[in-house]
Amino acid sequence: MLVTAGAAGIGLDIARAFVRAGDAVAVCDVDEAALAAVRGRGDAMHALACDVADRDACGRMVAQAAQALGGLDVLVNNAGIAGPTGALEEIDAAAWDRTLAVNLTGTFNVTRAVIPWLKPQRSGAIVNIGSVAGRLGFALRSPYSASKWALVGLTKTLAVELGPWNVRVNAVLPGAVDGERVRRVIEAKAASRGVAQDVVLREMLAGMSIKRLVPPSQVAAMVAFLAAAENDTVTGQVISIDGDAQMMA
Repeated sequence: MLVTAGAAGIGLDIARAFVRAGDAVAVCDVDEAALAAVRGRGDAMHALACDVADRDACGRMVAQAAQALGGLDVLVNNAGIAGPTGALEEIDAAAWDRTLAVNLTGTFNVTRAVIPWLKPQRSGAIVNIGSVAGRLGFALRSPYSASKWALVGLTKTLAVELGPWNVRVNAVLPGAVDGERVRRVIEAKAASRGVAQDVVLREMLAGMSIKRLVPPSQVAAMVAFLAAAENDTVTGQVISIDGDAQMMA
């Protein structure tokens, strides 16, 4: 199985969960330091460099992963960036383009390269990692939210397209997952509004029925469920792991 942006953060938690289950795993990442750390720790996974926004690089990376693993049966499209924070009219156009290039087109690039490995074996699973920002409006984060809403549409469409080949496609929409990324988002929003970071965190939790950040292990567990071969009729689903978020601050 292949996990994009799998050398750190949620992606690494997902990859490690599959390694613990005895699966052969490859990860790709644009962060060379994170890849070096994976190799240096001796993690039982293949670590490949790739910017998912680079279509040609994605083709090469998928071929390398398939060769290293002896084929491909599961793809986890985890690669994504937070993008800029600010009102839409203030956002730099290049930052908008980069966010869509990684979060949406990057998923297209990798999936397009993986599908030819899945169809001939008439089995497999694709899990797209979206966000609660893909089902709720997210003020000051329009590029990120737009990309994640689009990922839901892509998931639903691919489930229909690939169903005849018994390839399942689902999406997981995490909420505020505990870790470095959400801390950076909180910092940026606090700076944009001129308030303390604790204020932003309290507002974020206020919109949830269960008022705590999501443990990365819960995201990894859901991905493992959706990828499991025995769950072969679960497809086209978009599952939130967000403490039942009703609004976003």
